[in-house]
Amino acid sequence: MNYLSVESVSKSYGSKLLFDKISFGLNQGQRMALIAKNGAGKSTLLKIITGKEIADGGTVTFRKDIIITYLDQNPHFDSNSTVIEAIYNTDNPMLNAVRDYETALTEFEKDYNDKTSEQLEKCSAEMDKLGAWDFEAKVHEILQRLKIAFLDKQISTLSGGQKKRVALAKVLIDEPHLLILDEPTNHLDVEMIEWLENYLVSRDLTLLLVTHDRYFLDSVCTEIIEIDASKLFHYRGNFQYFVEKKAERETMENSEIDKAKNLYKRELEWVRKMPRARGTKAKYRVDSFHEIKDKAFSKQTEDKLALGVQMSRIGGKILEFTHIKKAFGETKIINDFSYIFKKGEKIGIIGKNGVGKSTFLNMVMGLETPDTGNITSGETIVFGYYSQEGLKLTEDKRVIDVVKDIAEFIPLADGSKLSASGLLTKFLFPPDVQYGFVSKLSGGERRRLYLMTILIQNPNFLILDEPTNDLDIVTLSVLEDFLTSFQGCLMVVTHDRYFMDKMVDHLFVFEGAGVVRDFPGNYTEYRDKKEQEEKAIGKGAKANQQPVSIKVEVPTVVIAKTEVPKKKLSFKEKTEFEELEKNIAKLETEKAKITEQLNAATNNHNDVVKWSAQIGEIIKQLDEKGMRWLELSEGA
Repeated sequence: MNYLSVESVSKSYGSKLLFDKISFGLNQGQRMALIAKNGAGKSTLLKIITGKEIADGGTVTFRKDIIITYLDQNPHFDSNSTVIEAIYNTDNPMLNAVRDYETALTEFEKDYNDKTSEQLEKCSAEMDKLGAWDFEAKVHEILQRLKIAFLDKQISTLSGGQKKRVALAKVLIDEPHLLILDEPTNHLDVEMIEWLENYLVSRDLTLLLVTHDRYFLDSVCTEIIEIDASKLFHYRGNFQYFVEKKAERETMENSEIDKAKNLYKRELEWVRKMPRARGTKAKYRVDSFHEIKDKAFSKQTEDKLALGVQMSRIGGKILEFTHIKKAFGETKIINDFSYIFKKGEKIGIIGKNGVGKSTFLNMVMGLETPDTGNITSGETIVFGYYSQEGLKLTEDKRVIDVVKDIAEFIPLADGSKLSASGLLTKFLFPPDVQYGFVSKLSGGERRRLYLMTILIQNPNFLILDEPTNDLDIVTLSVLEDFLTSFQGCLMVVTHDRYFMDKMVDHLFVFEGAGVVRDFPGNYTEYRDKKEQEEKAIGKGAKANQQPVSIKVEVPTVVIAKTEVPKKKLSFKEKTEFEELEKNIAKLETEKAKITEQLNAATNNHNDVVKWSAQIGEIIKQLDEKGMRWLELSEGA
């Protein structure tokens, strides 16, 4: 069943052609990734498909009556709305029912009365009618997994990463037929990324996504389309298959180009000749000549990113931490950490958000001082810090001026010097882009320019904080090759598991409470080791569980009773349990009040009869609610 058809779509910006008459389709259940270099039009194509931009030509057709949701690379919300309002702003009837139920429950908990109780009962009935209890559990799971606990905050107060997570939660909760995602793993930690992988694969979803995360792409997607030289190429396989087939295609193309160049030389000789017997050349030969020329030079202007800047000399002494301690109030960040950094080592830093990774990086660069202990740095150390926030660029500044503000001429690794314009060309910024404004750059091009401004300062101690965000796979591959041969020290904080595995020799694992563990290996090796440790702990705990023996009245008979695990309460039952506790407390208060009235002297027989009936009804309700409370308490 076809969900999406893209037919002969073209798009240009001025003289820059992004893609020309590209076509592809997406069927139900397919999970397709879109790959291209930064600036080649990945995000533009997604926006054309979702109707946010208009193509120069071609058509985009969706199957009728399917739900489509789109995760923008930079999502936009009403800044005056709260997070919960943004998430529940939908036409989905189930989500609306969950929203109304959550609101009624909150009001009921704030103020118990007949009105709030009636509204809660009404909303519960609607949840029953739609069968929305499982959907509500899914909503809570998504919010919990993406660590969205700030539901009452205004959108305007959120960071870019928080907004991206809210937008991701919203598109997942909407349960679309077709899900279009632009860089879904940006701003997610490894735990969230791995959960998202499993979630997308386990659901019956049709996907079209752009991502630089190669492990994510390999796990989730079964097909890949690539925009290269304004054309579209289709690969029916995962990322590993794509790498193999792309190499084969380029080898074949280069071979054809070499043949075309040889043929072009022969045809050029003929075209230059002026046959005396005829006033005109054979038209078919001239037309053929132009076709051969286009083929022969089809890749002539395609340059490759070159990272060949010089590294400052690095001495024997680099950096030494001695018994470092750091805390903020009662929260320990680093507790008695010592380490001597060695030339050429490559260290990965992992740990949950808030455990002290950024504080550690600041201490490495001397921006933060430890509470106790010493940090000594070698005299030759030149730090290069590529931060997650990126370079603060002036939008109306020309790209070349950004580089010239640092240096007019840049020393290269081979000892030569290159002008700012020449180096920009090596970083794949052609002259028309160099003299254009920063505001015209794509997100990936901005990150590439930022990387360039770091490297041209000739650092010998590189610190990369989320370097893979918004960089295309081609640029990442070149960066990895450069870092592999980098002779200085490298420290990487990243959620890109592929990049981490390829680059680092060992890890600093921030485990919390000030504990920093030095693990000898890459991220995948660490995860495997951790899983083995967790399994060993689980087996040990199971082995230590001894059966409980209970003697019964029959002599010499012993029955071994294994403890039955408690049944976990559903969200609905948990809510009922909490309401029962409140209702029982309220009934006990009423019972005490009426008992006090009965004990007081009164001559009014009617009052005594009324109070007696009331207390009888209260006792009956207490018995019923008490029994139900006992049942539910087994799973609480």
